[in-house]
Amino acid sequence: MHVAEKKRLTEDGLKKIEQELENLKTVRRKEIAEKIKVALSFGDLSENSEYDEAKNEQAIIEAKITQLEAMLKVVEVVDTDELSTDVVGVGSKVRILDMDMDEEEEYQIVGSAEADPMENRISDESPMGKGLIGGRVGEEIDIDVPAGIMRLKVLSISK
Repeated sequence: MHVAEKKRLTEDGLKKIEQELENLKTVRRKEIAEKIKVALSFGDLSENSEYDEAKNEQAIIEAKITQLEAMLKVVEVVDTDELSTDVVGVGSKVRILDMDMDEEEEYQIVGSAEADPMENRISDESPMGKGLIGGRVGEEIDIDVPAGIMRLKVLSISK
């Protein structure tokens, strides 16, 4: 029997996923049911693109609901109150210096389900996330990324 791997999430990430699931189950399901009802009123289903489109959308939403429900069964919530500021872990905010570009940046290490690079929230499963986890203030870390080797220095770790 395959044991599902635990997905790590922050409290915020868990809330966001629960809200998305609730929205899909209530609002989106009703919207799709209404689209199907309207499409059925057009009659002949053999050439009813509105019906086909609504059924496809319904399948996508149901698959997403199933995926989120399965994920929530194997979630491990990271207690940010208990995070160490000595070592980088999931939930940590870490300020780094890119030693090649001489630029400082701050990232939060999060579970893959809540990663958002545009918000500087990087996955613990990404090359950079994996490389930073376990890092300490002052430590220089070489991370193998698709573009080559990134040379980083950990400047600070916070909750």
